[in-house]
Amino acid sequence: MSEHVATIRWTRTTPDFAIERYNRGHEWRFDSGVVVPASASPTYRGDADRVDPEEALVAALSSCHMLTFLFEAARKKIVVDSYEDAAVGVMSKNEHGKLWVSRVTLRPKVTFASDLPPSVQELSLLHQRAHEGCFIAHSVKTEVVIEPQ
Repeated sequence: MSEHVATIRWTRTTPDFAIERYNRGHEWRFDSGVVVPASASPTYRGDADRVDPEEALVAALSSCHMLTFLFEAARKKIVVDSYEDAAVGVMSKNEHGKLWVSRVTLRPKVTFASDLPPSVQELSLLHQRAHEGCFIAHSVKTEVVIEPQ
């Protein structure tokens, strides 16, 4: 088992605390020392030049899938040269009218070292195993769809 720590830090920088004016910018600090500038989505008065929680969730799902895919490929001795994903998250309202990230579509484009890349069936199985092994996918109720490119 493992433990993962993040420290989230926000300080008011506006003279008042009015909904339309208070700052949304904050920092995510990780035990590795990495600091990520974060904010609300620009849709919700956030800073466009910072990471918002919704896109971080999409990135976490994509990253977890990729890392598990690479593990599965290495286990099968299938050499991967590159992996790129243009992942997209969609928000919708749930049955209570609350917004949530209801669907994330992963669109991985994988380049293999060999002149004989895996068959369509083998590639599909690698993605299936990656999805089944992804810790983050197991942690959310968001639908995750994989559309290999």
